[in-house]
Parts: sequence; C-alpha cells; structure tokens
Amino acid sequence: MSLIEIRKRSLTIETTYHEGGPVATQPLKLAAACAVIRNPYAGRYEPDLLPFMAELRQLGTLLAQELVETLGGKECIEVYSKAAIVGVNGEMEHGAVWHEAGGWAMREVLGEPKAIVPAAKAVAATGYRLMVPLHYIHAAYVRSHFNSMEVGIQDAPRPNEILFALVMGTGGRVHARLGGLTKDQVSVHDGQR
Repeated sequence: MSLIEIRKRSLTIETTYHEGGPVATQPLKLAAACAVIRNPYAGRYEPDLLPFMAELRQLGTLLAQELVETLGGKECIEVYSKAAIVGVNGEMEHGAVWHEAGGWAMREVLGEPKAIVPAAKAVAATGYRLMVPLHYIHAAYVRSHFNSMEVGIQDAPRPNEILFALVMGTGGRVHARLGGLTKDQVSVHDGQR
C-alpha cells in the first residue's frame, strides 16, 4: 500500500515585468507546484522514515516535470527551491524527508544541476504561508538569482497532512544590479555540490 495519498495539488505562476524600473526584455516567471498529502505518521512517532522518503521521489518527479513544462522546458530553468509545511499533528522530520526526495527529483528532471537545492520547512496550522528561498541552479553564490516565492494553500495542511512544494523560475531578479558573481563567471567552488 502506498504511503502517498494526495488530497489536492496546486500550481501557482508569477510573472514579473518590472520592479518599478523599465519593463524587462524577458519577464521573470516563478512557479510553485504543491501537493497536499495525508501524513502517514501524524500523531505518532515512527523511527524509520526512509521508506516514506524513497516513495516521495515519485511525487517530486511529478511536481518537477509539471514545473519544467509550465516554464517552457528545462533549458529555461535558472532557479529552484523546495518546501514542506507539516500539519500540527506531525513533526519537523516529516517535512525534512523532502530534502532528499524533492531535491533528487529536481536534479533528475533538470539534468543534474550543480548547486544544492535551498529549502524551507515548518510545522504549522492550516493556511500557513511559507517564504521559500531561491538561488541559481548551477552555483549557490550567484547574487542576482537570490530571490524568494511564497507557497501555501488556503485549506492546507490540515492537522494530519503535509504540503510539499517545489519552486522553479526562469531567471534572476528583475533589475538585479548589486554586483557579485554572475552566472557567466561560475566555476568550481562557487556554491556547487
């Protein structure tokens, strides 16, 4: 029997044309794919979470593929992240399983990008919103690509649920102009795995 029972999914897309300055030549698109599932361990301690983590790779792949299709193909993706919001009958570790499962899925779908996948997680009440950090997929230190996106669903997670999210985007911040390492200057040790 599967440990993954999806109640609902959502897909949110933000398109930024400008931040008060000139209209960008290419608008920035950020997208978040979320899935709300029953928490198989809500209300009890489970010593072995590895089977759950392994099975979540399938969910991660589903969400990652949806994001890649939504944003125009893997060659268009420049930033990524992942998040989990655990309902109050769960524990932080139930969200931490997404580190490996969600990160593995995005790397697999995107062709093995080099940077770690940033993350955010929380144990919270229904309707909680979480700011998710984003950075460049091939090197964590590319300053122009430091960004964030809010994830959440109005009726989730319920106490016995978990909301898992993946976030991807097509570029750095619109009007980024704070210097630092650029994506064209990335080499080994610039925040790569």
